[in-house]
Amino acid sequence: MSISQIQASIEDIEKDTSLFQEKNFDRRAEAIDFLGFHVINQADGQPGDWSLLKPRAEKIKAKLEQIDHNLFQTLRATIRGGNCTGELCKDLVSQYFDLDTEAGEPGYDNLDLFINRLVLFDTIPEQTRDLEPEMVYYQKTPARVIFELAEKCQFEKGDVFFDIGSGLGQAAILVNLLTGVKAVGIEFEPAFCNYARDCAADLNLAKVTFINADARRADYSEGTVFFLYTPFTGEMLQQVLELLRNESRQRRIRIVTYGPCTEQVAQQNWLHLNGLSDNNIYRLAFFSNS
Repeated sequence: MSISQIQASIEDIEKDTSLFQEKNFDRRAEAIDFLGFHVINQADGQPGDWSLLKPRAEKIKAKLEQIDHNLFQTLRATIRGGNCTGELCKDLVSQYFDLDTEAGEPGYDNLDLFINRLVLFDTIPEQTRDLEPEMVYYQKTPARVIFELAEKCQFEKGDVFFDIGSGLGQAAILVNLLTGVKAVGIEFEPAFCNYARDCAADLNLAKVTFINADARRADYSEGTVFFLYTPFTGEMLQQVLELLRNESRQRRIRIVTYGPCTEQVAQQNWLHLNGLSDNNIYRLAFFSNS
């Protein structure tokens, strides 16, 4: 973009009063990203009027970020007070985003930024343990996928949700908020597990637990719904599926998958595929043992 185009865009942001309304988080996120990436990060070493544009952009960006800071202070206080569970949680988020899970291909968008700010801390811990060859590097589940899971899984009051390979804890926390069921995260990385515990404790979520364990040695005896966003592959995945098969001999369980692990789970002759919208592995698949 030319400097004249940059300047015109900054002026448009300054004049757009709707960006300063709390409800317009989505559009504000786009403006903050533009100011940061196209102006502030590009200005150093640039000639002429760039030196004037950078402080101007920084000032506007700071104002927009302060609105978000105040917004999430309020929303997190609402969660801590126990006033954001089930439909209340969905209704709250719906004030800022369209949550229609059938609107298109699930993926990352500004809803992920919103949910991160709502349920997680800003500072992400460094990984401390080396992964084994079949373990998959951590990647957050897209927020829209978790909303879809909570909607389609039809949780019952006595269900206990297990996120196997829970990472920073977003899925377990969000499922608990959206459904009210007890949620347990199993995570191999101690730093991630401790971070997730602190996030849940800060939000006063007594029914969310995180366990630092190798998934092959975890206790699944109270779980009824198990979620895997391909935390591992191959023989390790098969070993965990065998553990879940043992649990299925005691009670009805359901397994929800996302990503490449779906193909291996679908090959288990003790599981029945209840729903998969298409053959895309990056769509949720729902299995049960009966």
